[in-house]
Amino acid sequence: MTLPPQLRIYASFFLFSFTTGAMTSRLPDLQTKLGITQGELGLMLIGMAIGSLISLTLSAPLIERLGARTTALITLPGTFACFGLVPWMPNAGAVFAVLFCAGLLAGAIEINLNVETDRLEALTGGRYMNRAHGSWSVGFFCAALLGATVRQAQLSIELHLDAVALIAIVVAFAMLWRLVPAPRRSTGHQGKAPLIAFPSWGLIPLCLIGIAAFLVEGSGIDWSAIYMRDVFAAPPFLGGLGLALFGFFMSVFRLSIDPVAHRFGSRAVAAVLLAVAATGALLLYVAPADWVALLGFALLGLGASAVYPLAVSAAAQRTDRPAAVNVAALAQLTFVVFFLGPPLLGFVAQYAGIRVSYLVIVPIVICGFIATRALPGRGIVVPAENPAETTI
Repeated sequence: MTLPPQLRIYASFFLFSFTTGAMTSRLPDLQTKLGITQGELGLMLIGMAIGSLISLTLSAPLIERLGARTTALITLPGTFACFGLVPWMPNAGAVFAVLFCAGLLAGAIEINLNVETDRLEALTGGRYMNRAHGSWSVGFFCAALLGATVRQAQLSIELHLDAVALIAIVVAFAMLWRLVPAPRRSTGHQGKAPLIAFPSWGLIPLCLIGIAAFLVEGSGIDWSAIYMRDVFAAPPFLGGLGLALFGFFMSVFRLSIDPVAHRFGSRAVAAVLLAVAATGALLLYVAPADWVALLGFALLGLGASAVYPLAVSAAAQRTDRPAAVNVAALAQLTFVVFFLGPPLLGFVAQYAGIRVSYLVIVPIVICGFIATRALPGRGIVVPAENPAETTI
């Protein structure tokens, strides 16, 4: 059986998000099991953000040395195993430690998969970044839908997360064992990667765009089920439907946005999507009924869909530093916001109400909207060609 290399990348994104989504879909149950408040839940989730920050700052040279295949075979199964351990931890401190380890591995996943996707685009002339991140969204949508179903069926959190982790580990090894890494971009920086990746001044606008996108994404992923439960006393399936709608609209638009970005340019597309995200957040602040809140989560998913992939592509194509360093520096802030933002929103929810936690993300989204000027406008993209196939 043969597989084009981009399908292996898509599968990696899918598996990463499917396991992440399985865990986040059970956060209400994990909170109940541990007997912790929203603020304590938020503090516990910071463990993954801290691990990600360390990894994104320091791991780029190691990833370059190991290569895409070896890095993927270490980091993906390792992260899945960490998520499988979460429900077995006796207290919030132990969960914090496991999530910290998961964050160390997840930061390396973020750098490795994005750089490999960009190199494959350069090799083939195709566009895969949005579809790669679209695969992430599809995985999350599937995880959310499954999570809502198994919660309604009262399946234990231990059985649910362990089964997902085991299946993901087996599939990851099957998909990645014969991965053939793409070569570096011929037009990119060919020098040695620095030991520490920090954002350069030219990268700051792209970081602002990514921060806005990931804050929206994190708020929809981590708090949608709890929002529906606390605001509308929604049953488990309806509570999980908010997360499923978020993932569905994110998936659909990431998978289909490439022709639109080609026609109108990354700048215009990102600006419109961030405006949609701000509208969704405002709807969640004022929602008078559960169906309005579900519409708000759908708009959040649509609005956050392609913004980050567009910023990643722009960062990887910069020639001032190696692509892995620029992607790492961008992800250093944005990926950490994905984990750090929702915990901080948890403290807002505890002391000001969960509706207000969605209102406070609007100014950040506006900053990202302004920063979209740093993205390229209309441009010509070389038509995609079929890359060389490899064998499993």
